[in-house]
Amino acid sequence: MSQTLPSLTDASWPALTMIVLLPLIGFLINGVLSTALGGNRVGHRFVNVVACGMPLAAFAIAITMFLQLRAGGYTPIVDHVYRWALIGDFSFDIAFYFDRLSAIMTLIVTGVGTAIHVYSTGYMHDDKSYGRFFAYLNLFLFFMLLLVLGRSMLVLFVGWEGVGLASYLLIGFWFDDLANARAGKKAFITNRIGDAGFLVGMFLLQHTLGTLDMDVLNAAFMSPTLPAVSATLVGLMLFIGATGKSAQIPLYVWLPDAMAGPTPVSALIHAATMVTAGVYLVARMSGVYMHAPEASHLMAVIGVLTALFAATIALVQTDIKKVLAYSTISQLGFMFLALGVGAYGVAIFHVVTHAFFKACLFLGAGSVIHAMSGEQDVRKMGGLARKIPWTFGTFAVATAAIAGIPPLAGFFSKDEILWYAFASTQGGSPWLWGTAAFTALLTAFYMFRLLWLTFLGTSRVDHHVEHHIHESPVSMTGVLVVLALLSAGGGALGLAHFLEPQLALPPVNEALEHLETPLVIISVVLAFAGLAGAALVYGGPASRAEGLRTRLSGAHRVLSGKYFVDELYDLVLARPLYWISENIFLKLGDRTVLDGTLNGIASLGQRTAGMLSRLQAGSLHLYALFVLVGLVSALLWSWGHV
Repeated sequence: MSQTLPSLTDASWPALTMIVLLPLIGFLINGVLSTALGGNRVGHRFVNVVACGMPLAAFAIAITMFLQLRAGGYTPIVDHVYRWALIGDFSFDIAFYFDRLSAIMTLIVTGVGTAIHVYSTGYMHDDKSYGRFFAYLNLFLFFMLLLVLGRSMLVLFVGWEGVGLASYLLIGFWFDDLANARAGKKAFITNRIGDAGFLVGMFLLQHTLGTLDMDVLNAAFMSPTLPAVSATLVGLMLFIGATGKSAQIPLYVWLPDAMAGPTPVSALIHAATMVTAGVYLVARMSGVYMHAPEASHLMAVIGVLTALFAATIALVQTDIKKVLAYSTISQLGFMFLALGVGAYGVAIFHVVTHAFFKACLFLGAGSVIHAMSGEQDVRKMGGLARKIPWTFGTFAVATAAIAGIPPLAGFFSKDEILWYAFASTQGGSPWLWGTAAFTALLTAFYMFRLLWLTFLGTSRVDHHVEHHIHESPVSMTGVLVVLALLSAGGGALGLAHFLEPQLALPPVNEALEHLETPLVIISVVLAFAGLAGAALVYGGPASRAEGLRTRLSGAHRVLSGKYFVDELYDLVLARPLYWISENIFLKLGDRTVLDGTLNGIASLGQRTAGMLSRLQAGSLHLYALFVLVGLVSALLWSWGHV
């Protein structure tokens, strides 16, 4: 097979390895010490230095490597660590790969990850398992960096599974509450369903091409002679894995429940890093999807439907973190819409801007919860803008950014997604644009609804809580300010065009080019319409919103019940599987067949031994009879066979 591999530069020193290992070192130090000494006896200051210092050092090295990458004309840098396994003619190596795409993801993981670590020092200050929490955060960063820097799909998969483990530990961090433990289990199991598809896709690629190095795989699919494997089948299998990790229909159900973990966990895992792993995988394997139009079209459809579906649920949520959770699912749908129409660089652009404003929103929600002594119900808030002004200001900026208000970051990335959803020759269509544009309107509405109910209007705060409300410490508000600034100015990065030499933007229908400016205007109008709608409904007397809810009580019941998907899964999947497990595998298989067989053999042996024991009665006459019978039997046998 003829294929042209991209030129590579070997790392002059193990910088990429250090980026990956530094958070692991932090995990080992804090994990061992917190376990050995117990509780918080190791001291907060020591934990902070290790837990925040390691990601910060990794971020600094990542910046250095980015400058080296740019100086080398963006020739990818490879850091070979060691040979993992040699099986026949197949070699599996641990190697890290640094190009434009992995550079952006590494900077986001280490940069935003460091900010969230710093924020957590204030948010988790009084927690009894302070050291354990930061050990888990560092472990998560280690696996996430393994995922984004691995050259081989096998190394990526180790990181993929590792972030699943770390998210399980962090979601169920307060495992004394059974609901938190169940939420962690739900996330873990749901992701394993998607991972089965991922594994099948890997096996197909390895069997056909004899390698899992992703740059080699992309080059093979971009060569004149395509590999002897269906790109559509491989693309669908990998997309199944992505639907689990990035919470798309039908495997999105774990993410809202994952809000059971501490709020910094929600920001790190479910906004900035882990949930975007599926988007990164598809973008990294763009060579496959460019030859799989059916899989790409399905991806676009699933993405836009997920975006709309989650946005409608977010309209009526009353838990401040649940609103942001469904918003995350919706925004991930926008990213998959971009991937499905071939705009891979635009999807990554939205990954970055989303990391800024959604991390700011989640951490802002954490600041509100901190001020409200743990309260998360927005119906019991209101009027907080005057009492926690820094939190309000940063939350407002991030809200405007996700709503697509120009010139904030979300406007630029969302607008490009809408344009390519409309005009891309690789699957763009008016109905995709129309659905996504309507979803953008809903996004602006429910986010400004959240802002109004939380910070504006009259106070609905319980009087026992109100006198305790105070602004968060500088370790928290300082991070919020930085993220708000990035949410405001991150659109100027123009990452889609930065990635274009690696992830080419799809061609657009020339007959539609004259509509680009009108569509931008419509996008802006929709964003302000959402703002105005929220102000109209929630900015006036409470009776206005209550009256709307009463008139639309049926729709409200369905949306507040989240379309009863969890109940449907429980009825169709969970209960039948539980019945099969209990009645067939447990009662019939385990207790009747396995235990019954073993107990039966034991009982037979016991009864046989009891019968034989009667022969040892101590009677010489009986023994003589046995000898006589034996002799007669032997003589008869000999006579019959001689």
